[in-house]
Amino acid sequence: MHLDPRRLAALRAVADAGGVLAAAKVLHLTPSAVSQHLARLEAETGVTLLDRSRADGRRAVGLTPAGRLLAEHAGRVAVVLAEAERDLAELTGQVTGRVVVAAFPTAMEHLVGPAAAAVHAGSPHVRVSVREFDPEPALAALRAGGVDLVITETYPDARPPGLGGTWLLDDGFRVVTPPDWGSGVEGALTRPWVSGSPGSAARVALDRLAARYDVVLRREHECLEFPAALALVSAGLAAAVVPGLAVPAELPAGVRVLEASALGARRIGVLHRAGRHEPNPAARQVLDAITARAARVTAGSGQRAR
Repeated sequence: MHLDPRRLAALRAVADAGGVLAAAKVLHLTPSAVSQHLARLEAETGVTLLDRSRADGRRAVGLTPAGRLLAEHAGRVAVVLAEAERDLAELTGQVTGRVVVAAFPTAMEHLVGPAAAAVHAGSPHVRVSVREFDPEPALAALRAGGVDLVITETYPDARPPGLGGTWLLDDGFRVVTPPDWGSGVEGALTRPWVSGSPGSAARVALDRLAARYDVVLRREHECLEFPAALALVSAGLAAAVVPGLAVPAELPAGVRVLEASALGARRIGVLHRAGRHEPNPAARQVLDAITARAARVTAGSGQRAR
């Protein structure tokens, strides 16, 4: 019997992600490609690995006992391969591999992009792939092995099980108001506001602002991205709460950026799988570059690191 490591990796992704469709997103394959890997693995082993009785459109496909057993072995194979990568890097002094980083737009601009450029310049055999993400799918992909590092704007002090992490910086919130609205936050409290998406750090900061002044704000707009919120502010339609990294160096004439320390900050950090050989050498190099870049951003913006 010959077991193909690629097919074992597909099985492990199905086990970790919770189904074929989720595993396909993690592995950046089509669902049919993942299904083909599993079908061939079943043919090679002579056992049924998927519990297809659950594939009724309402529940994710599960694994049979044999499938779960083989998925556990696949996890150990992944550890052995990680050890081989580490030992080879130590022997040759050359780090190689592809590192997938999931991040949100402002982190891409200020942290990941510059860090990836530095890695490419210093280690041409390390390839960095950057993906914009929704938080929950990114964490699922991280656990399943499709992503190596996840930059999060709500870095948890108590990290999720199975994950390790590093705090990068605290990005303080600002209040941004349109031209001719006056010079203080109080003058904007009865005006329209831009709200962030549910659960976002910007939405939490706006809730904090309302509580701080004991008012019900007129949340007439909702934006997923900070450039869109700033566009509404520039047009004179609303005020907004945005983090410092989202404020461009040059704003339209008259737009005011007000300090608002009572609103706190979004905690930006990076998560990775927690294991004896995680992050692998290539991911570690990218993580170090991102951490160094965050230190420079903190020093340049005058933020006080914790």
